[in-house]
Amino acid sequence: MEYTSLSDYLKEKYNIKVYKLSLSSGCSCPNRDGKISTGGCIFCSEGGSGDFASSYNTDIEQQIIQAKSRVDQKISNKIPESERKYIAYFQSFTNTYGDEKRLMKLFEETISFPYIVGISIGTRPDCLSDEMIAFLGKLNQKKEVWIELGLQTIHADTASFINRGYQLNVFEDAYKRLTDAGLKVVVHVILGLPGESTNDMIESVKYLSQLSPALFGIKLQLLHILTGTKLADIYNENPFHVFTLEEYCQVVGECLKVLPKETVIHRLTGDGPKKLLIAPLWSGNKKLVMNTMRKYIKELDS
Repeated sequence: MEYTSLSDYLKEKYNIKVYKLSLSSGCSCPNRDGKISTGGCIFCSEGGSGDFASSYNTDIEQQIIQAKSRVDQKISNKIPESERKYIAYFQSFTNTYGDEKRLMKLFEETISFPYIVGISIGTRPDCLSDEMIAFLGKLNQKKEVWIELGLQTIHADTASFINRGYQLNVFEDAYKRLTDAGLKVVVHVILGLPGESTNDMIESVKYLSQLSPALFGIKLQLLHILTGTKLADIYNENPFHVFTLEEYCQVVGECLKVLPKETVIHRLTGDGPKKLLIAPLWSGNKKLVMNTMRKYIKELDS
């Protein structure tokens, strides 16, 4: 089954493997601070779904140096430091929410480092002002900018259950304004949300496959039940079915079938912190998961 992975996209564009630096902007989320809700999405951990990001430090240079040091430990010594390239990734919480002037300065400073080739900003579609989008559009003319939106599902009942806090039309409006500004959008979809059938999940992906202009990127995320979340309370009180590895591979295969080839697959599963993971426990073995998925996808081709 042919699809373009993020690694393939980056290698083709920059002629070298590009690594992500997980950073923190120091933002909160309107779904946590009371503007929309105080509970947040029911699956979201205390780290704001960015448990592997650097601790917030107002000195972004220091954050980048620390994150780069961690990543460089995994890079072969055969690749000279002068040739190493990175994407700055602001993942946790809502990174366009708050003091916009501070955030604009932060993003501008982040892309000033020569070894950073682009920036990926996780946010909510209801936290994108026209001013911020205009700024990001200009930033995109200097270095590549991706905006990551956590849609998770197109189904209103599920969105309400997970306490997402916005309607589908809000996503549609944000998508249009972002793409009109020439920005690349990456959408997160969670597979395995309680109450959703396989068909429901495929419908969400089909909807995204039909967006115009075509969706740049998608993250297919296995539902993780993490300690300290409302979802964990629900699961512990009344356990619901979670995917087996085989079931998850099958659903991902169906998703890949409906996505256009030009949409970059940024993630096939994702992994939660092992110390917080309640279920599914098999997802904690990342090597097993990825090897099994690659084998399954190869078998689909044959």
